[in-house]
Amino acid sequence: MELIALLLVLLVAVAAYSAMAAASRRRRSRCYLLDYVCYKPPDDRKYSTETMRAVLDRSQRLDAPARRFLLRVVLRSGLGEHTYVPRTFFTGRMDCPTHQDCLDEMDSFFHDAVAELLARTGLGPRDVDVLVVNVSTFHPAPSLASRIVRAYGMRDDVASYNLSGMGCAGVLVAVDLARNALRARSPRPALALVISAECLAPHWYTGQDRSMMLSHCLFRCGGSAALLTSDPALRGSAKMELRLMVRTTVAADDDAHSAIVHREDHEGRVGISLSKSLPKVAVRAFTANIKSLAPRILPATELARFAVAVACRKLVRRGGAAGATINFKAGADHFCLHPGGVAVIDAVKRSMGLEERDVEPSRMMLHRWGNTSASSVWYVLSYMEAKGRLKRGDRVLMVGFGSGFKCNSCVWEVTGDMADKGAWADCIDSYPPASLANPYMEKYGCTNGEQDDDAPAGSNARALGDA
Repeated sequence: MELIALLLVLLVAVAAYSAMAAASRRRRSRCYLLDYVCYKPPDDRKYSTETMRAVLDRSQRLDAPARRFLLRVVLRSGLGEHTYVPRTFFTGRMDCPTHQDCLDEMDSFFHDAVAELLARTGLGPRDVDVLVVNVSTFHPAPSLASRIVRAYGMRDDVASYNLSGMGCAGVLVAVDLARNALRARSPRPALALVISAECLAPHWYTGQDRSMMLSHCLFRCGGSAALLTSDPALRGSAKMELRLMVRTTVAADDDAHSAIVHREDHEGRVGISLSKSLPKVAVRAFTANIKSLAPRILPATELARFAVAVACRKLVRRGGAAGATINFKAGADHFCLHPGGVAVIDAVKRSMGLEERDVEPSRMMLHRWGNTSASSVWYVLSYMEAKGRLKRGDRVLMVGFGSGFKCNSCVWEVTGDMADKGAWADCIDSYPPASLANPYMEKYGCTNGEQDDDAPAGSNARALGDA
């Protein structure tokens, strides 16, 4: 009997230890956002409408119709007067940037954003265990990740990753990679630095293909740096916890694959082509993503209500689920949507049944900063934080779109105080403005209903820029 009792005690002890170890592993496999920084370039790189016109007039490779086309598209693109571009645009070298110009553009961002983030968190470069750098269209050797390791004197055993070609959706690819790298180090707690940006200096398109000229009217300079950790001891100082990640790629579809392409035109000039089918492709990719996401974030009552609505429509109309809508607000309190353009924001708003206030952060980000590629969603999140909208327990649905075509989404839960104004500090009180219309609309003759020179109805410009 004593032996049996002893065995029972041992079994109970082993079971208790296993349960505690499993709970500890779960805690250490979680991913917390300690803090993040959105880069604010210096004011001498601001790119107003008047400045853009001067740059276009100075270009020797753009004829008059092309310059008028670009100016009119940017007037209705949703961008404001305070976005930023590389210095080469101001020095007249946008047609012929050097490799050093590209490195200088990246270095200015790395120096400011990473240094500020480390200073805010009180951590040092040698505390970083994982480094993920996401810059889609500039990939020198040594890599940008190696450049950061060298500049900040990081440890020899830091696991560094350099992502390219991921487009605007790359930010959540980078976060997912960092999360998995942190999990691989469990049960040892680890720290990951995730950097997302885009290099615009080498991508001033000098040809006449209008689908490739549109990037001049949409993309602007910016970048973000975020610190993630798996250390449960730091949960108290973290801003958010990553609850869920869903990644979708619809590249098997021809239209989706060709929606955003880095290619040559018929004259051999390289640029980024934006298809007029982009808004529809974005909605298609988002729909595929939501099919996996919705059952994991929505309560059973909302899923049941939607199922009943679909069943009733099939019985009454003998049709599909068209017209039946899901209430996404039952699963998320805030929507951090990638500002891919006015048409993309409008399309996602309609498909999700959202209100204007839900997409306000995305519209304001597009107006103030332009499309900064992968880092855009962090500026959207920063707008919400600067406005004081994020409270403990709130769930934030973050969605990114990008070439491929990809739609990636994740859900963050607010766990700490979020009251920083960040990059919005000097302008948040002026947002939202009374009107998002470009102040030079009348001056440059772009009135409602007026057609662009040589631009047919339904063209890329109208699909991407009409507002």
